[in-house]
Amino acid sequence: MEDEDAGPGGGGEASPPHHAAASGDRARDMAASPTSSRSVTQTVNGSHRFVIQGYSLAKGMGVGKHIASETFTVGGYQWAIYFYPDGKNPEDNSAYVSVFIALASEGTDVRALFELTLLDQSGKGKHKVHSHFDRSLESGPYTLKYRGSMWGYKRFFRRTALETSDFLKDDCLKINCTVGVVISTMDYSRPHSIEVPESDIGYHFGTLLDTQEGVDVIFRVAGEEFHAHKLVLAARSSFFRSEFFDHESDEEKNEADTRNEIKEIAIDDMDPKVFKAVLHFMYRDNLVNDDELSASSSDCSIFDTLAGKLMAAADKYELPRLRLLCESYLCKHISVNSVATTLALADQHHAMELKSVCLKFAAENLSAVIRTEGFDYLKDNCPSLQSEILRTVAGCEEQCSSGGKSQSVWAQLSDGGDTSGRRVRPRV
Repeated sequence: MEDEDAGPGGGGEASPPHHAAASGDRARDMAASPTSSRSVTQTVNGSHRFVIQGYSLAKGMGVGKHIASETFTVGGYQWAIYFYPDGKNPEDNSAYVSVFIALASEGTDVRALFELTLLDQSGKGKHKVHSHFDRSLESGPYTLKYRGSMWGYKRFFRRTALETSDFLKDDCLKINCTVGVVISTMDYSRPHSIEVPESDIGYHFGTLLDTQEGVDVIFRVAGEEFHAHKLVLAARSSFFRSEFFDHESDEEKNEADTRNEIKEIAIDDMDPKVFKAVLHFMYRDNLVNDDELSASSSDCSIFDTLAGKLMAAADKYELPRLRLLCESYLCKHISVNSVATTLALADQHHAMELKSVCLKFAAENLSAVIRTEGFDYLKDNCPSLQSEILRTVAGCEEQCSSGGKSQSVWAQLSDGGDTSGRRVRPRV
């Protein structure tokens, strides 16, 4: 028997079948595309200005005792600035003022960069700056282990030099604080992504209101007509749902659908511009623009402003989101002169968030607030709210005695009077 021919190479291995090679090529083509990821470490920055008015009166409060700023939020944590007029270190014998930044909320191993700036008030721009930013740190960002941890300077500035410097003007110091909270995020590649735009449902419903297409209810408000859609109003407000549908039987509803009648409602207790703003919210889910709101805010009582009347309407028509939007707007415009009447408005219309802010603001600025016409209004019309303000003052005082702000709220009354005009002695 003759041997089979092994080909020119003699007894070499046989070549692989063609279909096997093609299968391997397809496998390589179907392999997953390379992926990538990137860790990004950066800071979330925020700043706060702390104004210390009455520096000369703060001196002598004692070594280790501080005046605290209002808390402010950066990177999801709350912070506060502590100013020690007599210094923090007993060994310095009050020769220096101390300044620290404190973690004021719960947190563990919070890493951050800090900057403290004592502002030159002469206009020369020669500020005193202590900063972690824009320079290399050998040991990295500072780590605050727990709530109450602080970073700052026991010897921030020698007192004798500070008191003759341009940093102190009209017995006032200004300190800027910047906090940069270190965060790490993971950025990874996605093969495909589709961006979804913000919801435009408010635009479309607003167009429905503007075009008046399909309207089935007309409101007559002080001689003006407003066209609307019962279903839209009923979906937004339980007041209108009850007004339109709760008292109708199924047979009456079917008859109304068949007749396609337009319902007419007269409103006698509201300005047309207020009702128009209510409809704007119900269709578009936002407030009218700031120009309209602010145009009615000058030289008139808070009760007569568009924002004040709109909050009253929100209460009447059971629109809690509109009420909260009005609370947010009014909160930004609280002042010594307006806080008492704003408090009365908030209490009258169940605006609890705004009421809480007003009580705190009035308590912290009591000596000035009691001299306003608004406080007299409370005395004549809402005496219970005066009592609530004083209870809030007492609560602030308890916080001070337990290690919060060092300056007594009651001390504000040392040169003023109470609601009866009597002199008030600070509590000790």
